[in-house]
Amino acid sequence: MNKVLSSANEAIRIANPQPNDVILLGGFGLCGIPENLILALRDSGVKDLICVSNNAGVDDWGLGLLLQTRQIKKMISTYVGENAIFERQFLDGELEIEFVPQGTFAERLRAGGAGIPAFYTPTGVGTPIAEGKETRIFKDQYGEERTYVLEHWLRGKIALIAAQVADTYGNLIYRKTARNFNPMMATAADLVIAEVEELVELGELDPDKIHTPGIYVDYLVVAKREKRIERRTVTPKTHS
Repeated sequence: MNKVLSSANEAIRIANPQPNDVILLGGFGLCGIPENLILALRDSGVKDLICVSNNAGVDDWGLGLLLQTRQIKKMISTYVGENAIFERQFLDGELEIEFVPQGTFAERLRAGGAGIPAFYTPTGVGTPIAEGKETRIFKDQYGEERTYVLEHWLRGKIALIAAQVADTYGNLIYRKTARNFNPMMATAADLVIAEVEELVELGELDPDKIHTPGIYVDYLVVAKREKRIERRTVTPKTHS
């Protein structure tokens, strides 16, 4: 199977996202996001998407581009504070949101990849996060009782992820914190497309350095990435 496609637009055509599809999108802030695949998803024009991502990008980049065109019906996220468009659409009732604690978010994705439909966690007990969810009391390792809330896995029809290097089989290596949620999402979707900066031949990657095995990756897109900084800050220069 040839996993390497000619462009992000071709990848999205093959994925063929439809309204109400659950799309997993890697990244943390603007770090490690599949920016070319997001642009292609925007250009596809598909609406009413359910997007699962740590955050909603910024107003003019990342998932903020899909919010501009009102293609997102619902966000499942841990944080959305950098996006004024998101805030406006949510307050106007145009956008649904499911907030998830970040550790729970990661574990729900991991569970989705491992085939575990649900698990109990103490995170969120006694807060709005737990409202309407099943709770149970378990004893901890010291014999003390503690309340836990039931959380369900997160899985998607499509996962759009980003890596630094891939071989032609789809084995992936991420760079530093761009690793974030990408490896988990690669295991938790029916169709996985990876956007990469560099492509090498099979056998050129050190097996011990591979983060995502190629068995999880269906298609690859090699594309130059802009890699914007979410919030640029500098330390004022001081003079002695």
